Formats: sequence, structure tokens, C-alpha cells
Amino acid sequence: MKKNSLLISFSLFSLLTIFMAGCAPSKQTLKPEILSAERLVDKLEVNRRRIRAFEGSGSLVINSGGVENKALFKITLVKPDSIQLSIMGPFGIELGDAVVTGDHYIFYDALQNTAYEGEVNENVLKNIFRIDLPFSDLMDAFLGAVNLTNHLYKKPTKYSVDYDKYVLTYIDSSNQQTNVYHVDIRQLGITDYDITNLSGDLLFTGKYSDFDLVENVAVPYSVDINDNQDNQTLSIKYKKIVANKPYIHLNFSIPNDANIIKW
Repeated sequence: MKKNSLLISFSLFSLLTIFMAGCAPSKQTLKPEILSAERLVDKLEVNRRRIRAFEGSGSLVINSGGVENKALFKITLVKPDSIQLSIMGPFGIELGDAVVTGDHYIFYDALQNTAYEGEVNENVLKNIFRIDLPFSDLMDAFLGAVNLTNHLYKKPTKYSVDYDKYVLTYIDSSNQQTNVYHVDIRQLGITDYDITNLSGDLLFTGKYSDFDLVENVAVPYSVDINDNQDNQTLSIKYKKIVANKPYIHLNFSIPNDANIIKW
């Protein structure tokens, strides 16, 4: 009899637990605040500028003019104008370093133990990084960021909310181009960026995914850029990212026995 009482008590307790769980209020998901276009662009620019020093490592693929280059890399960026890109081979062996600070650059070929250095210009940057982008755009590309400075004081031609994305559209009649930005509502990260001409031909695309919050800024671990005009693409896959740490700085010096060529 005692055994039966225990079984009945246990059954009642189980039923009560299930009943209480069913009656408990469901956890509500807080809806994000819907921002005006002006506040959205302000926040995006504040977040972009918040990353002052950046270090990341992973793999990259550059395809320029039909020639594809793949590599493991480590990159260090210190704003406003310093970047170090280290290219590595198997077992972490460094193959070369490209360092740009202000108007000066060094490219070190570890296999040949030869360093090339001189003043920065567009042709030099194209030869070093194998992609024809202005230096500021190149820095933003590695950060997975888009510079919206020119749109800070402009109202978008069109502004909408499409499910979980803000959509900003700017038509620039002077450049005969349309810029469209898709922004994740919750993380405030730009997920897609398209430039077309006024005829609708696609000139440039940027796709950003696998976001993580770094210094409270949504930073993508995957970046894919396609420049249709110049027939070039850049794909970046990060494995590790850190930002705004005191130890982040450019760390390179030409070996004493290296052959130095001035350009």
C-alpha cells in the first residue's frame, strides 16, 4: 500500500510539473528598435570607426584578370593608414610581408631574402596586394566594413525594412550609379552591398556573413567582394579576429642580410 501511495504521489507530481510548465508564460522575444535612415547610417559609421586596431588570420583568394592566388595570411591594421599583410605557406612558414605606413611601403620576399621599398602609389599597391583597390577601400575590405561617410548627411532615395534587413538605396546621378545596402536589423552589420549603373548593370558587390561581435561591433568572418568592372574578386575567410588591443601593432623589420631594392 505504501508503495502504491508513493507511485500515485510521484505521478501527481509529474502531472503538476507538466501542467505548471504549460501554464508558465512563454519567453518573449524583444523586438529591435526600428531606426530612421539618419540614425542607422550614423550608427554604422560610428561602429566602423570604433575599430582602431585590428588583427586577423585566415585564408584569402584573389582572382584578378583570370589569375587566381590562394594563401594563408595574417593581417594587422592600425588606423588611419598602416597595414601589414603576412603571407604564409605550409606549416606556418612566412613567404612574404607587405607593410604600408603612410606614404612608404616595404615588400619582403622571404624566399629570395629581398626587400623592395619606396613611396606608395596605386601601381605599387596593385602589385603588392594583387588587387586594384584604393588603399582606404582595401583596409575596409579586410575589416569587412563599408565607408558610408558620403551618405552621412544625405537622405536615401529609398529606405525600407525587408523582414530582418534595413535596405538603403542611394541614386547618384553625378556618377550614374545606384548604391544599395542591406543591413541586419539586430546586429547592425552590412550583409550585402551592390553598385549598379543606372541601366541596372551590376558593377560591384560585397557580401559579408558569419558575424561576431568584436568590441560591440558586428564584424564578419567571411567577406566576398566582386568587382565586375575590373574583373577581380577577393574572398576572405577569417579563423581568428581581435580588435583594439594594446598589443596590436605592426611588427616587421628587414633582416640584416636581406638584399634591399629601392623603387
